[in-house]
Amino acid sequence: MAIAVIRIAGQVKNKKKDNETLDRLKLRKKFTCTLVDEKDKVRMGMVNAVEHMVAYGKIDDKLEKELKEKRGKKDSDVFHLHPPVGGLKKSSKQMAPKGILGRNKDMGKLLGRML
Repeated sequence: MAIAVIRIAGQVKNKKKDNETLDRLKLRKKFTCTLVDEKDKVRMGMVNAVEHMVAYGKIDDKLEKELKEKRGKKDSDVFHLHPPVGGLKKSSKQMAPKGILGRNKDMGKLLGRML
């Protein structure tokens, strides 16, 4: 099962270290998504380092296939998404219980609204 990582924060007022980590994850713009294997400790460490700027969570195989069909390009593991239909239901400036940043249990719903 893959973990989808979506960049929520923009590009202004970021620390250099955070920008470099997001660049290595190929999350260069707002509302870009990449898939990370949950067993890959190095990439999961990078995700944990920038969890205050991204939303991430497990997605099922059906949603992963739909993501690749609708938004995927050849030889690319980066997906450019639309802003979510209906807007972000929670704050985009707070962490998971009150906001959308960090580990998100409703990742499937969020990703489905962004396709």
